[in-house]
Amino acid sequence: MKKQLLTILLLLSPLPVAAAEVGGIFEQGSTQFSVLGGTGSAFNNNYLVIGAGVSYYVVDRVGVGLSYENWSGSSPGIQKISPSAQYVFHRMDILQPYVGGFFRHSIISGQSGINSVGARGGVYFATGSRSVVGAGLAYESYLSCRTAVYSSCDEVYPEVSFIFKF
Repeated sequence: MKKQLLTILLLLSPLPVAAAEVGGIFEQGSTQFSVLGGTGSAFNNNYLVIGAGVSYYVVDRVGVGLSYENWSGSSPGIQKISPSAQYVFHRMDILQPYVGGFFRHSIISGQSGINSVGARGGVYFATGSRSVVGAGLAYESYLSCRTAVYSSCDEVYPEVSFIFKF
């Protein structure tokens, strides 16, 4: 996964523009929509993960969001609903660091759902006047986790995002 992230960043590195040109993406009143697609693993099974989300910037550089994921292709089926908050630091040339937190409720077919909380951080790279690419890490901790059911109650994983403002 580290090689894939590095490859993506290297491919996008010729695209940077001045951060002042992308400031509108994170200003008050800005809305961002996201679509998620990929794979994940849980319960020793592999899943196809499809999702969507929306974020709204309530003040400059402070956004709140809500996302939904559907994990399919294996059993048990999993759905995840996640409200979040994020702060994007003041524009620094091409790089814009961010930090955030989230709460996640996972609905698992045939089992009790489980809640988790997490934090994320990383950096956005300007790629155009209305787009950025983000690279970072997330830490997620499952609440009321039973290691007899879940192999791990804490996770750290990479995140890559592509954000466009319409």
